[in-house]
Amino acid sequence: MLLIVGLVAGWYAWDLPDVRRIAESTRQPSLQVVDAEGGRVAAYGELYGVALSVEDLPAHVPQAVLAIEDRRFYSHFGLDPIGLSRAVVANFRAGRVVQGGSTITQQLAKNVFLSSERTYDRKIRELLLAFWLEYKLSKDQILSLYLNRVYFGAGTYGVDAAANRYFGKSATALDLYEAALLAGLLRAPSRYNPAHNPDLAHERARSVLDAMVAADFVSEEEALLALEERATPGERPRGRGRYFADWATSQVEDAIGPLERDLVAHTTLDPRLQRIVEEEIEALLSDAGAERGVSQAAVVMLSPDGAVRAMAGGRSYGESQFNRAVQALRQPGSAFKPFVYLSAMEAGAAPDQRVNDGPITVSLPQGPWSPGNFGDRFYGEVTLREAFARSLNSVAVQVLQQQGADSVVEQAQRLGISSRLDSLPSLALGTSEVTLLDLTAAYAAFANGGYGVWPFGLRHLATPGGEVVFRREGQGLGRVISPSAHAAMLDLLQASVAWGTSKAADPGRPAGGKTGTTQDFRDAWFIGFTAELVVGVWVGNDDGTPMQQVTGGSLPARLWKSIVTRALEGEPVQPLPIQAPVPQPQPQLEQRQAQASEDQGGFLDRLIDSIASGGSSSSSSSGGENEAHQRMLEQQERRNLYGGP
Repeated sequence: MLLIVGLVAGWYAWDLPDVRRIAESTRQPSLQVVDAEGGRVAAYGELYGVALSVEDLPAHVPQAVLAIEDRRFYSHFGLDPIGLSRAVVANFRAGRVVQGGSTITQQLAKNVFLSSERTYDRKIRELLLAFWLEYKLSKDQILSLYLNRVYFGAGTYGVDAAANRYFGKSATALDLYEAALLAGLLRAPSRYNPAHNPDLAHERARSVLDAMVAADFVSEEEALLALEERATPGERPRGRGRYFADWATSQVEDAIGPLERDLVAHTTLDPRLQRIVEEEIEALLSDAGAERGVSQAAVVMLSPDGAVRAMAGGRSYGESQFNRAVQALRQPGSAFKPFVYLSAMEAGAAPDQRVNDGPITVSLPQGPWSPGNFGDRFYGEVTLREAFARSLNSVAVQVLQQQGADSVVEQAQRLGISSRLDSLPSLALGTSEVTLLDLTAAYAAFANGGYGVWPFGLRHLATPGGEVVFRREGQGLGRVISPSAHAAMLDLLQASVAWGTSKAADPGRPAGGKTGTTQDFRDAWFIGFTAELVVGVWVGNDDGTPMQQVTGGSLPARLWKSIVTRALEGEPVQPLPIQAPVPQPQPQLEQRQAQASEDQGGFLDRLIDSIASGGSSSSSSSGGENEAHQRMLEQQERRNLYGGP
């Protein structure tokens, strides 16, 4: 019989791993993402803490684990016959597995060297490895290795990583209740996670304390006192910034290649700004958005140098990890027009240059195309400033044709648009798809004096010990807009916010921006900037379902204003670079509009007369607009950006 047992043991021991190399066993490296203040946003991979020995820990930490997992650890030889017999009886009476009989040594052997499959082959190897570990290592060494390797849930391995994850402290500083709570996680880390099930975790900690009393590790009084002084898990990631974290981690491999060791990614994320963005998105979608058929929104906030300060790729990361700020390609509508006008300004055009806003027909391979404003009503002779601020479609198409679609594509790509752009007349109205991140980063050149940026979220990478292994360097794309063209574009972009289609976004400080709305109200955008921030907003539905009359000048502009106003609250007002005086509509604008209306059937003339007869037409001293024109302006932005009804 002994010979048979010896042969079986020899057979299974033939290819066992070398336990002398237990400290060298491999694991996947981890990456922690922290914000600009050092707070953890997310962790990827297997997160380990500092390797600690039993002597480094308060006595109640290993005692809590021993009490609930392996009370006779220091007296058995790797297998606990008493504990195993008790588990067999308990499981037989219950008719199912309610207790485990594995010792800490067996669990260490399984966790480090073997899989979790339930087979006799694995169990025999586990026992042999446990005996070998008991022979080669001391009890304290085995317990230390176990405490440094066991899984505590939430991606954490080892008691130190768990202490930091759940309580924001080192394992060397854990009190009695915290030690009991962590020990209670070992049976079912997800079930007893204090972040998700605090009451269940508390009851499990109570069971651990009862076991510690039974094992004479603590007195009843000490256990009761620990329960009365119930700890509250420390600051934990609340899901904020997870869209940003996923995007930022994609930059790590570009910086250093495949991850080969534990690293901490120090990022540009501002936790205060991120909170503002997420709160304002939820507020909008819960109220006005719900009323008008809007289910999703995305926001990107940058510094003018391209540092991403906040990012929301959707309403809820928990419900959908698809990042609409980075991954979604959508038509930008009129938010693309700055590139059209920039091409003209680079060629020598000026904001006061006059053009005719009237019916035009463009020959396309599929037939003639006639872009129109609202109801095919046009303004007649206008300046480029007015055409831009009012978002007049026929003028944008004329400018593109004069400069050439290829020139416009080149301008957009120079500022950082990386998606495919079709060199067609309809490009002037934003029919080629872009991402919100690209479009927002391209606008940064208007905010910083004409310099292109690459949006970035990674500042540097360091080991958990603080050794810097990568630091971001470089200054972006260099100058991409000439000084004269930049000044002219600031003129146009400020006019849009001051009295044009972007007026709802006016934050009460120097700002520029542009609205965008796509056909049938499927997408609505506002991209704008102040001297301090560049913010892009998109609202819509994932399946392209039309919204209810939502334009870029409505919900997106309002969301932008609420975010920027909160973000810059208390900050001194800063001028835009090379800021020009805010351009105002010319005094004779109403008369010229009336003349244009008369030339086209008298519609605007009748509209203004009808409103004037109601006593509501009055000149605005701040913007030079009357209510009739403002209502028409809103309709124009809201309807038929592509010539439809």
